[in-house]
Amino acid sequence: MNDEARTTAQPTGLDQVNLMDRYWRAANYISVGQIYLLDNPLLREPLKAEHVKPRLLGHWGTTPGLNFIYVHLNRVIRERGLEILFICGPGHGGPAMVANTWLEGTYSEIYPEIGQGEDGLRKLFRQFSFPGGVPSHAAPETPGSIHEGGELGYALVHAFGAAFDNPDLVVACVVGDGEAETGPLAAAWHSNKFLNPASDGAVLPILHLNGYKIANPTILARMDDVELRSLFAGYGYEPFFVEGHEPVPMHRMMATKLGTALDRIRFIQKRARASGWQGERPLWPMIVLRSPKGWTGPKEVDGKKVEDFWRSHQVPVSNARGNEGHRKILEDWMRSYEPEKLFDKSGRLLPELAALAPTGPKRMGATPYANGGLLKRDLVLPDWRSLALDVPRPGGAKAEATRILGSYLRHVMRLNADARNFRLMGPDETSSNRLDDVFEVTNRVWMQRIEPYDVHLSRDGRVMEVLSEHLCQGWLEGYLLTGRHGLFSCYEAFIHIVDSMVNQHAKWLKTSRELAWRKPIASLNYLLTSHVWRQDHNGFSHQDPGFADFVANKKADTVRLYFPPDANTLLWITEHCLKTYNRINVITAGKQPAPQWLSVEDAEAHCRAGAGAW
Repeated sequence: MNDEARTTAQPTGLDQVNLMDRYWRAANYISVGQIYLLDNPLLREPLKAEHVKPRLLGHWGTTPGLNFIYVHLNRVIRERGLEILFICGPGHGGPAMVANTWLEGTYSEIYPEIGQGEDGLRKLFRQFSFPGGVPSHAAPETPGSIHEGGELGYALVHAFGAAFDNPDLVVACVVGDGEAETGPLAAAWHSNKFLNPASDGAVLPILHLNGYKIANPTILARMDDVELRSLFAGYGYEPFFVEGHEPVPMHRMMATKLGTALDRIRFIQKRARASGWQGERPLWPMIVLRSPKGWTGPKEVDGKKVEDFWRSHQVPVSNARGNEGHRKILEDWMRSYEPEKLFDKSGRLLPELAALAPTGPKRMGATPYANGGLLKRDLVLPDWRSLALDVPRPGGAKAEATRILGSYLRHVMRLNADARNFRLMGPDETSSNRLDDVFEVTNRVWMQRIEPYDVHLSRDGRVMEVLSEHLCQGWLEGYLLTGRHGLFSCYEAFIHIVDSMVNQHAKWLKTSRELAWRKPIASLNYLLTSHVWRQDHNGFSHQDPGFADFVANKKADTVRLYFPPDANTLLWITEHCLKTYNRINVITAGKQPAPQWLSVEDAEAHCRAGAGAW
């Protein structure tokens, strides 16, 4: 490791730390206000019962840690000119995302009715987790988000999907210690074995250990630093620990460790992008942040421990409207942030604090990487007719439909090689599904050791294979949500593994279509083979057509189902699906030798008509 890699960022000066701490307090104040207040947003008068929402919904526990991370990322964006995409893994981190995008100005630009000032702040508070308002988690309505926070497990895999083929992007992915207990998240740590530092961006995982989930301690938080360091070193990461509860020392430590981690990333990429790089897999940095759950909130309520315990997970003070003692705790808590030192008389953030945020599209709430339709370029597609089979009469030819499709996808890969905006995902089934022709123009990406006898492995492949449907799905979602295209090929019986992920993506698409500022993204395309009708090899264990039933219960403007009867209809349908946007397209097609029925002309006529008899 050379001197540049050993560089440790210099501690941030006291004045800068004080400003950042005030900004953090502003974000915390706004986060608490969203959970609790209907009115009196700046506490210009004593807090009354009618100022408090009648039903309290939201999650405080993870929020101060997210706010802490956000203000530090703001600093490095300004200092280093970075492009950073923020992915909020903790499920209900919505208060933090909304607070910070309002503070930086993005929220008011997108939603002008939620302006900068006291009235805008009142509306911001009132709408949160309220009828007709906004969700309590990061969602499509949240500026800067590509990640539906309603279900845990997918933050890290989305982060890597976003980083692939985005060489100038750093994806800062916060992983909550509750989410870290899920299977998909545990597998997602291995995504670094597929990240090429020469041509891809970087993912900076920030593992936030606040100790507790809803009502229990978390596994990783109860592991000591030695054990954690060994665990993540085994995954291929270099962890940097930020631990404590006193704000000023924590700000200094976070500034130093974050700077060091970014220096490591710069060194890794600079070396990989220089001549002479041999393709070594780097040891990527990550940050382990240990901070109290419910940090800066009430330490006790009704004589029971709250801060640094699971009772701070949701609403620490449960009856602030109906209980005067609780209301006093809430008011003291909110006044502890000293709002009079954060906002001016009109309710705007003070200028010296507003200056800490990046400007324009550098703001994490305004980055185009979080609104992928702004970056999407249409694929260059071959003429499917030139690759079609000659079918002189119905049943007059025999072929493997997906093998013909493999030839089409080979051309898609070739035509879009320079744009680097198309990838093929699958759980070790590209060859099994007869798509081998793609290997004439690309390989499987692989950043581990490559042996001389390995087949179709390279550092720069466009095919991504890993025996985890969760990773394939999550990578592709992250790739699409940041403006690119792809296809997920899988056995029909085992695509069920990602049912829940498909649900979440469908919800994202439905809501996004209702938001004019969210630009359309490329469709999520599935090719399901080894289907129920032809199980020549595996039999009953591999028979399950139920995924079609599962997605068919969604609206047709979100999901489309295709059952091409032969190769030529499969070619037409695939070209059609690759041109669509904001949909989930499910193509079920056979890979076994089978009679071919339709000529080019008949196939096109049949596909344009839809279901038919012939």
